Amino acid sequence: MKSKDKSALKGIYCNSRTAYSRFLTREVSIGGIPMGGANPIRIQSMTTVDTMDTLGSIEQTIKMVDAGCEYVRITAPSIKEAENLGEIKKGLRARGYQVPLVADIHFTPNAAEVAARIVEKVRINPGNYADKKKFDQIEYTDASYQAELERIYQKFAPLVKICKEYGTVMRIGTNHGSLSDRIMSRYGDTPDGMVESALEFIRICELLDYRDLVISMKSSNPQVMVEAYRLLVEKMVAEDMNYPLHLGVTEAGDGEDGRIKSAVGIGTLLEDGLGDTIRVSLTEEPEKEAPVAIALANRYKNRKEYIQTNHIPEIVTINPSIEPSRYESDEVNAFIGGTLVPRVTVDISKENLKDPYILQAAGYRYDALLDKFHMGEQSVDFVFLGDALPSFTMPGNLKQLYHYKTWLQLKDRSNIHPVYTLHEFNEADEKDPSMNLVYISNDDLLTDQWADLVVNPTLVFILTTDHINGMAEQRQFFLNLKEIGISAPVIIKNSYPVEAFSGPRGDLMNPEEPLSKLQLYAGTDFGGLLIEGLGSGIWINSPSTSIENLVSISFGILQATRSRISKTEYISCPSCGRTLFDLQETTQMIRGRTSHLKGLKIGIMGCIVNGPGEMADADYGYVGAGPNKITLYRGKQVVKKNVASSHALDELIDIIKSDGLWIDEPQSE
Repeated sequence: MKSKDKSALKGIYCNSRTAYSRFLTREVSIGGIPMGGANPIRIQSMTTVDTMDTLGSIEQTIKMVDAGCEYVRITAPSIKEAENLGEIKKGLRARGYQVPLVADIHFTPNAAEVAARIVEKVRINPGNYADKKKFDQIEYTDASYQAELERIYQKFAPLVKICKEYGTVMRIGTNHGSLSDRIMSRYGDTPDGMVESALEFIRICELLDYRDLVISMKSSNPQVMVEAYRLLVEKMVAEDMNYPLHLGVTEAGDGEDGRIKSAVGIGTLLEDGLGDTIRVSLTEEPEKEAPVAIALANRYKNRKEYIQTNHIPEIVTINPSIEPSRYESDEVNAFIGGTLVPRVTVDISKENLKDPYILQAAGYRYDALLDKFHMGEQSVDFVFLGDALPSFTMPGNLKQLYHYKTWLQLKDRSNIHPVYTLHEFNEADEKDPSMNLVYISNDDLLTDQWADLVVNPTLVFILTTDHINGMAEQRQFFLNLKEIGISAPVIIKNSYPVEAFSGPRGDLMNPEEPLSKLQLYAGTDFGGLLIEGLGSGIWINSPSTSIENLVSISFGILQATRSRISKTEYISCPSCGRTLFDLQETTQMIRGRTSHLKGLKIGIMGCIVNGPGEMADADYGYVGAGPNKITLYRGKQVVKKNVASSHALDELIDIIKSDGLWIDEPQSE
């Protein structure tokens, strides 16, 4: 470990309180509800019933609006659905609902041109508006590439002119994996390609003097999604653009996983000061997405006051990439730091430590007959006991943490390590020869105690913050350590007070439901650092939450950030009017037979729009191809077409087996 250079403290910005980037967008009005600028973050979702089911679409839209949606998106795969948007809109207005409608368009410019005359906003995907995707690699000269842009102009310009005439807003929505062959051939399946795909269409709009635009960069991988939005902002600033941003993690899934994955992507960007409207894509009923989006947005509802009181300029030139400053830690005790997976800590100091079964919630199953513990896939690495002493022998591979003064009194210290305040560590006469954990905050870097710190190879920091939105401060801590020349592992610890998580338990339609809210807050706070490679461990401190839930959330965050894989991942779309089967039921069916395949990513898509393109991150795909017909994919390659849905899952399992990736599900003892 490098020695500390105390002189490097001079001039270091140790007091970061706000996000490292701020980007104030222009305002656009969608059906009288403005978005962007200093307006509140707007909430939206998308219907899942067939667009030709007029009454069903109206009733589902009303449920969504009543749940908090300010815009509602409806798919229009052909002209007939686009025309029926007028009937849906008429029915909503008759019932007193003025919600702006958004037409979702893929592949069909003629449907977009019809819809733009009816609804308040049209979403187009530049990857499939003017191109067909065949996964071909094409060699372009600059001249031939320019000719392709001219072709796109001819196909896209009519829609732009209609939107301009009717006052219709447009979202240019890029999706990772559904990029055109043209973009893929020149830029690859990358954030650069995603951004350039959108910019090509934006430039056409500007050429036609049309600027009522909203832009999105969606991916099922939060890391790709965050990188793409940050790059988009950088490129927009360079081209003097400041269009509002629609945030979303596509195909996030359902339940806890879907909420955490959404928070990692959306919350991270909201912390950056980016985002004007959000849609949470859950494989659940669409009205259940709104409370999740509201809970995410509520943390930033005072952003308008922040912008006004701090006189933020309209455009801030930023370099949003943190890559050059990634923090690489040393390995301590052959257990934490370095290239090892991030470690999970839970506090069991207030639990019944006379009962060994208490550790089951932490991932350790106790066998009373053999008097031994068995580890699960989601077993924690550290338990914090403070000053409490258990009456049973802990598992040999579980490390225990005690307050320093209690640790001093223990005779048997095998697998037991002390936790200090910074002052205690400096004053300690006796230290653990293998691992010492020290509480630290970014503010401590300016104190005399920090100046007195003697760094040694056993040091592990536990990074805390007193701030509700403390990610920027914690990010700054890593940058400061790097600047100073210290490379100790860092466990990120965030505390969530009981009074802030006291909403009605189990009511998922309430943004204040405490477990869902914790999933979102922790997903944001930890996920935003982990996707940047910051942190060798996480510790969620929430006294009102059970250990079992804390463990599940911790491993869910690590899974969503691809920091530590402990289970199968399901990239399932949220359904829409195009969907050809019951996504919720099918997802549960597939999960029921494949959830033991740790590390495998399975895409579950209702139709081809969300098929091989948007599930670019999946190992295997289960995609609706027609009524009761499924097409199965290996990555982006079709393996079997039009398989009867009654045995499509069996066929998928056979493909996984033929690839040598199947393991039999372990039998319970």
